[in-house]
Amino acid sequence: MNKTDIKPETLWAIAWRQLRRNRLAMVCLGILAVYVLVWFYAEGVFWSARIADTTPAYKIARYEIRNEPPSWGHWLGTNYAGKDNLLLVAQGTRIAFEIGLLTSIIVIPIGFILGAFAGYFGRKTDSVITYVFSVVGSIPDILLIIGIAYVVHGVVERSVAMQTLTRYIDSGLLSVCVAMGFTGWVGLCRLIRGEYLKHRDRQYVLAARALGVSPLGIMFRHIAPNVFHIVIINFSLRFPGLILTEVVLSFLGVGIANEPSWGAIINDAKQRLWLGNWWELAGTTAAMFFLVLALNLFGDALRDALDPKLRTSQPAA
Repeated sequence: MNKTDIKPETLWAIAWRQLRRNRLAMVCLGILAVYVLVWFYAEGVFWSARIADTTPAYKIARYEIRNEPPSWGHWLGTNYAGKDNLLLVAQGTRIAFEIGLLTSIIVIPIGFILGAFAGYFGRKTDSVITYVFSVVGSIPDILLIIGIAYVVHGVVERSVAMQTLTRYIDSGLLSVCVAMGFTGWVGLCRLIRGEYLKHRDRQYVLAARALGVSPLGIMFRHIAPNVFHIVIINFSLRFPGLILTEVVLSFLGVGIANEPSWGAIINDAKQRLWLGNWWELAGTTAAMFFLVLALNLFGDALRDALDPKLRTSQPAA
């Protein structure tokens, strides 16, 4: 085989090879795979009960077994209503992943598009967008999120058209996702803006401009593939923060009310610590701790693996 027939490795192939060498990253990936399986299981339980119009198992109260400590029958014990804490924690995993994904659906388009316009066009466009994200970033996140969440929740509750949507998505979940989405785009916008500032004067961009490619074509067909790894890195690193923010909001009574999110479980469990019921708080905290830890460690490894400098740091074949 001629050397000319050998295709160069892509950034993703180089990144995957480096990740496989990182044992800690692979362990974290295995932990995340377990959480994803729990998420799918919890979604199946939730939607099967919703479609059949029945009460799901995790919402059924059994007062004859309430406040039981961990046992073979109930690995994480039961709460004050006799509900299995393991089932509640599994549903909390579902809420955590939904929060992360739904919020990212809002954050990524806003942050990427505004950052791309600011970095590519510069001048007045850059000044306006920079002013907007500076204003949003100057307000304490938690206060802004609470304010937007209350407004969105009120609009959803009063709107007849939104009632159909809330049959499938909890109104509290929707309000929290919208609130975090419209406040969490600032960091991504800054990163993408910086990348577009670096790429807009590079040779391949100048060549495309000389060939008559439109600005939007250059921005999203030529530059975007070279900076999209920033989005993936930002998503993996911000995902734990979104989960923790939801936990804080639910703990304060602003988040999800009708479903067992981790924050709501912790808020409920703290009232029975004086009775010695440690298992409710311990199980939820452990589930949250291992997910956030695995996400943070894997996100760091992914950031190192997707560093574009790796394309030039590999030895020649």
